[in-house]
Amino acid sequence: MQAKGRVFKYGDNVDTDVIIPARYLNSSDPAELAAHCMEDIDKEFIKKVQKGDIIVANKNFGCGSSREHAPIAIKAAGVSCVIAETFARIFYRNSINIGLPIIECPEAARDIRDGDEVEIDFDSGMIYDRTRGTEYKGQAFPPFMQKIIKAEGLVNYINQQSES
Repeated sequence: MQAKGRVFKYGDNVDTDVIIPARYLNSSDPAELAAHCMEDIDKEFIKKVQKGDIIVANKNFGCGSSREHAPIAIKAAGVSCVIAETFARIFYRNSINIGLPIIECPEAARDIRDGDEVEIDFDSGMIYDRTRGTEYKGQAFPPFMQKIIKAEGLVNYINQQSES
């Protein structure tokens, strides 16, 4: 599995209320959540993001609440992967559960810049910044997590397993 796209870069402690502001949590519709993704930190994000683009951030991405709305909004906006120095643990698990690939890689998170074109190989964990000609070794997803991501989330994965 791979991802390839343009980078949207953010700093430390991007919390779930910035990813999807609480005023929009009266909806669980992914398209509605996506329409407001990142608007309190980057008003242009939803206008500029394209399917496959990548978010890169520094430390503690996804801190705050345990709601799944934040990774759902990111995924529904078309983001193919999030790279960060570190993630809040509940955000990390929620992301995997809904099929949003996320990779911790401090070097990549520090070096990759806004607008760079980046490619990620989930099998090896390699991150390639095609704009700068650099590469980074992130953490590869274990096979069971790749299956969950490929199935578009844990519920779909479980349903597929019960059908076979």
